[in-house]
Amino acid sequence: MLIRRDALRMAGAALIVGSPFARAFAAASTVSTPVDFDVPRGGCDCHVHVVGDPLRFPMAIGRVYTPPPASADALLDLQRALRLDRVIIVQPSFYGTDNAAILDAIRQLGPGRARGVAVIDETMPPGSLEAMRTAGVRGIRVNLETAGEVDPALAARRLGTAIGQAQARGWHIQLYTRLSVIASMAGEFAGSPVPLVFDHFAGAQGAMGPAQPGFDALLTLVRSGKAYVKISGAYRASKAAPTYDDVAPLAKALVAANPDRVLWGSDWPHTDPTRLPDRVPTDVTPFLPIDDGMMLNQLSRWVPDAALRRKILVDNPGRLYGF
Repeated sequence: MLIRRDALRMAGAALIVGSPFARAFAAASTVSTPVDFDVPRGGCDCHVHVVGDPLRFPMAIGRVYTPPPASADALLDLQRALRLDRVIIVQPSFYGTDNAAILDAIRQLGPGRARGVAVIDETMPPGSLEAMRTAGVRGIRVNLETAGEVDPALAARRLGTAIGQAQARGWHIQLYTRLSVIASMAGEFAGSPVPLVFDHFAGAQGAMGPAQPGFDALLTLVRSGKAYVKISGAYRASKAAPTYDDVAPLAKALVAANPDRVLWGSDWPHTDPTRLPDRVPTDVTPFLPIDDGMMLNQLSRWVPDAALRRKILVDNPGRLYGF
């Protein structure tokens, strides 16, 4: 149940939706640089979030940050600016296990364009899971990173629960974690009966290069076909904005390992979960100023072969998400 102070903060966020303050965060403005390569028809952004009207879609009480609105309409503007036809809407941490906002966005964008990845718990009834499948959900996200969960034993328990829920529905499991967890659980991941997807370069850092600890375990999983990896949210792995040159060796190594297991994602609208001493979780935190056009353009530098880019943007998402 919402406490009064939290409800008032969210109501304030709702009031700014049409204000100049909200427009300063507007998602459409994230494409400052035009896309400079031929994006194949059916291209898919495999990692975005939406932030709905806080009065219709209240955020979880235990969240660690509060972003401004980012609507399905703004997401459609982004898709058009990037010349992409499909999108995967991933449940963000600030909604907990209430997937109503992403389901509403999938409905608005339609089954020809949108699919979803949900966050659920062990109490979710089978009927609700089936309803989500019908609505367009194709995977379960296990987020270990936002809350700082790095215990492999905890990760193994959560993975086991998610496998049980995903397997009967033909879903995959998406993990937001780090390389140390991947290395310590490589055996469990290799034995998964459902596809695995690691998002955001699997937590690898561009400045540390392909020789960083744990990256070899990731490459082995990708090379064997046991896991997909999203070369998504490059800015989260990079210290070399705006072209993210330091992540290029990581992207190239992953594509070389197995181009059939690589996906691309923008991570729009670029939320900022940074914990600061003067910031409380209910403060509305501005989006990070990322140029999505510049970021997509880096894919043509990392993967100069158009046929391989088509695999990453069209074929691999089509297979995994059922387009």
